[in-house]
Amino acid sequence: MNAVGIDISKGKSMIAVMRPFGEVVASPYEVNHTFSELEELTRFLKSLKGETKVIMEYTGKYFEPIAKHLHEAGIFVSVVNAILVHNYGGNTLRRGKTDKKDAIKLANYALDRWVDLVEYIPEDEIRQTLKVYNRQYNQYVKLKVMLKNNLISVLDQTFPDVNKLFSTPPRKADGHEKWIDFAAKFWHCECVSKLPENVFKERYQKWCKHAGYHYSNAKATEIYIKSQLQVHVLPKSEITKLLVTQAILQLNTIAETLAAIINEMRRLSAMLPEYDVVMAMHGVGDTLGPQLMAEIGDVRRFYSKKALVAFAGLDSPPYQSGTFEAQSRSISKRGSASLRKTLFQIMSCILQTSPYEDPVFQFLDKKRADGKHYYVYMMAAANKFLRIYYARVKEHLERLQNIA
Repeated sequence: MNAVGIDISKGKSMIAVMRPFGEVVASPYEVNHTFSELEELTRFLKSLKGETKVIMEYTGKYFEPIAKHLHEAGIFVSVVNAILVHNYGGNTLRRGKTDKKDAIKLANYALDRWVDLVEYIPEDEIRQTLKVYNRQYNQYVKLKVMLKNNLISVLDQTFPDVNKLFSTPPRKADGHEKWIDFAAKFWHCECVSKLPENVFKERYQKWCKHAGYHYSNAKATEIYIKSQLQVHVLPKSEITKLLVTQAILQLNTIAETLAAIINEMRRLSAMLPEYDVVMAMHGVGDTLGPQLMAEIGDVRRFYSKKALVAFAGLDSPPYQSGTFEAQSRSISKRGSASLRKTLFQIMSCILQTSPYEDPVFQFLDKKRADGKHYYVYMMAAANKFLRIYYARVKEHLERLQNIA
């Protein structure tokens, strides 16, 4: 038995090889994540006598180059949650931490859990790319919210409440919103109020036609009347115009990036075998569907529906000590925060649309009628949704596999 502990860092790793009873095969040494050094490591591990298993922790994306390289070379690789290794006893009272100590600790953990180690299987290219796109999408959404709040703050000093003039949703093609494009053209309330009404309506109609938005004479009248009532802080000047237009330019750039990313996610997710099954579920649309598939990945990697629920951090572990046993428990949250966020959005959609024939909504509605707290019945419904997802998707995938 050769237990190889690999402590992962960015661009390099610390390697330690142990055998039972504390026998050191290789003292901790450093390996860079280059092709030549990984090839040399592969040759060394293959030269060891007896069965060899490699263990490492999930560390963002840093572990993937070495894990994939060793897996493709035919070496058993297991990637474990860092919490499991952290809680593994080191048989010492000192709290020292170094890469060398961590590599040895990983190797000892592998020796103790030798039979239970699960082999690492790399995700297929489509699922891996889809997940990366989703993580980038979430980052850009945060940036968009920040830039939108900044723009509204600036416009409150030039054209207050201009963001409330239109309720048009973002366009799928480029992500633009009508009120933002309107503010780029009419960036100050005096751009409207100082014009004769018929002149503004003519300019507004031409802008709608050029920008690809619907023109309404009643809306034009409403905008003109509101512009007369607004009180501005910043003057109508070139400096103010530059401030507004630059903020809009940045926001629209992010919106176009988000539209491009989600369109690509739709294309990639449509290539997955479970696409039709997932998209048929209530609450899942052409935005949340790809995000859900991206975060869950291949459902067959979970040995049961409970494992999928635990992966999302929606499980409620028991808590008992002596005569005390907790009756009300919180969800663990030890799982994918991105998946929990997506599930919460899906539950919100189900709550809004209220599909009475859907078992998830029926369960949610029952919990709500029982007087449960909002977050309690939302997370309970998300738990049930995941169990149904697991059953339907796994059954569909197995059916396709049997046909093939």
